[in-house]
Amino acid sequence: MNISFEGQVVAVSGAAIGFGRVIATTFAELGAHVYACDIRADELATLAAPRIETKVVDLTDRTAAAAWVRGIEEHSGRALDVLVNNAGGVAGQAPRPVDEVTDEQWDRVIEINLGTTFSLSRAAAPGMKRAGRGAIINISSGAALQASLTGVQAYCSAKHAVLGLTRQLAHELGPHGIRVNSVAPGFVRTNDATEKQWAAMGEARQRSLLDGIALRRFGTPEDITRAVLFFASELSGFVNGQILSVDGGR
Repeated sequence: MNISFEGQVVAVSGAAIGFGRVIATTFAELGAHVYACDIRADELATLAAPRIETKVVDLTDRTAAAAWVRGIEEHSGRALDVLVNNAGGVAGQAPRPVDEVTDEQWDRVIEINLGTTFSLSRAAAPGMKRAGRGAIINISSGAALQASLTGVQAYCSAKHAVLGLTRQLAHELGPHGIRVNSVAPGFVRTNDATEKQWAAMGEARQRSLLDGIALRRFGTPEDITRAVLFFASELSGFVNGQILSVDGGR
C-alpha cells in the first residue's frame, strides 16, 4: 500500500532541525501542503521548498501559536488534516539537583514541551471538529514512560504530561472523528543538544546505552518519521489515544 497525503494540509512545529525537519519534508514529498514553524530563523529558511510554507513563531506566546494555526486555515481555505506537535527540548539545560532548579528553568521547559502542544492542539481542534476528521500526533519521548536520560526534571515531567494530554484529547475529540496519538522516540542523535548529551556520557555509558537497545543501533529521524506517517494515515484509522515507542527495543 502506498501512503499518500496528496492535497492534505499538515502543520509541523519545531521543523527547523532534527525530527521536525525530516517529518516536514517527508509529508511534502508525499503530496501534502506543509506548514512548518520554529524559532530558529536561519535553519528554517533553508527548509523552504515546494509544498512547504515556513514561519518563525515563538509558540510559548500562545496568542502567536493560535494565530499561526488560523493563518494556515485562511491560507489553505480548510482545516488542518494533520498536526504534528514536535516542538520541545530541554532549552539548553543540564542536569542539576532538584533543589537547585529555579522557577524560570522549570517553567521554560514545561512551556516549550507541554504548553506548546496544548496551545496548538487547542487552536486546531475547532477546524478539525467542523471537518469531522483530523489527526494530531504528539512527539513525546521515552521520558514519557520512565526517568529521562537528560536528567532534567521538568523535561521528564512535561513528556509524561504530553502523554496524559494525548490520552485525554483522544477521548474528547474522538467523537468528532479526530484521532490523537503520540510517538515516543528513544535516543536519537539529531542536533547540537543531543550531541552534547552524547559526549557528556563518556565512552562506558555510551556503550552501555547502545548495548541496552535490542537492535544494537540508535534511531534516526527517518525512523521517527515513519511512525508519525503511520499515525497520520488511514493505516491507523482505528488507533486512538496510543503511544508508540520507537526505540529499537529497550
